[in-house]
Amino acid sequence: MNAVIYKKLGETIYHEKLVNGLEIFILPKKGFHKTFATFTTKYGSIDNKFLLPEKKCITQVPDGIAHFLEHKMFESEKGDVYHTFAKQGAFANAFTSFSRTAYTLSATFNINENLTTLLNFVQDPYFSDETVEKEKGIIEQEIKMYDDNPDWRARFGILANMYKSHPVKIDIAGTVNSINQITKEDLYACYNTFYHPNNMLFFVVGPVEPEEIIKLIRNNQEQKTFSKPEEIHRIFPDEDAKVNRRSSVMNLPVQTPKVFVGYKESNPGRQGQELLKYELSLNVLLELMFGNSSEAYEKMYNGGYLDKPLTFDYTNEKGFGFSVIGGDSREPEEIINIVDETVFKFKKESIKKEDAQRIIKKEIGSFLSAINSPQFIANQFTRYRFNDMDLFDVLPTLENLTEKDLEQVLHLHFSEESKTTLTVIGK
Repeated sequence: MNAVIYKKLGETIYHEKLVNGLEIFILPKKGFHKTFATFTTKYGSIDNKFLLPEKKCITQVPDGIAHFLEHKMFESEKGDVYHTFAKQGAFANAFTSFSRTAYTLSATFNINENLTTLLNFVQDPYFSDETVEKEKGIIEQEIKMYDDNPDWRARFGILANMYKSHPVKIDIAGTVNSINQITKEDLYACYNTFYHPNNMLFFVVGPVEPEEIIKLIRNNQEQKTFSKPEEIHRIFPDEDAKVNRRSSVMNLPVQTPKVFVGYKESNPGRQGQELLKYELSLNVLLELMFGNSSEAYEKMYNGGYLDKPLTFDYTNEKGFGFSVIGGDSREPEEIINIVDETVFKFKKESIKKEDAQRIIKKEIGSFLSAINSPQFIANQFTRYRFNDMDLFDVLPTLENLTEKDLEQVLHLHFSEESKTTLTVIGK
């Protein structure tokens, strides 16, 4: 077991990689009452085409299968795992993103028992033709529910504008048609490929003793048999920096039109410290350009163009990345024009040091506040680790950012060929 000390934050992370490849991270928090754990696989909705380890052949599975598999994992031959956790006084949940599937647990007592249950159910898949068919009806209702959500539909609408063929543009849950093609054999193929311990990470944060928890996990894993770990070969289509469509309009049941401006990442291959510095720079830039204290926001608000506060975010994983700026507006063209004017102005003029440092300090404050949440730490630590980054490097990286770093990222990300717009109007 290794220990990494972060003096500025007063934190120590304990780490061990087991013989079967599973990485374990423990963050003891003596002042916390609740323990939070995640068991995460580096497998998400975009992993729909890959090389089968045993057959050495390429397979393409139906869209939405990672999310479908997440649902099915909670059902075992013994019954519903949620009931087991409830009896043990724990709350369990799960989520699927573009690039990972996480099974989460929070509890204040029976910690060892609950951690063991988390390990065991994720490593004991059970799929039958009957239960798979039953699940299709449940997920079909979930898909239809999201189809009625204008913000969700718009999110994937602007991704479809950006990407010609990359699966990031496909709804994480898939479509009604795609999930109805899923078989138990598909589920086992995906499970056996992506749920090997070598492709997974177990993270625990809370008032725990690291040695005791690592020993518990180590003993649990030693009692199980796993195949020899193999490199996973994911297959993605080629994508250039140009967007698929420059603009589009969606008709959805909205009272007020919505408008979104998106920028497709031209170089989505960054990983590690390079990615960390790049994405933190972009987050600072977006706040500086479009935050509540920005000139652009003031112009939109005073002009009466915004019905709700402007939203913006940046997403980057290996192979894709994008930023989206948007809001509700009865004058969507005015919002687009102000975004364009703002990007042009920032590119033309130098960023003032005092402005950059003001936003950097704000981001530092937000980060220090967020790491008081065990759920935030567990979920984000895993996401950073899967991209060869360290969550606790966020603070020193932010502290070392300069206005020159921001200007460099500004010119790299906000290019005209990578820009697209989406307007949502009422039916």
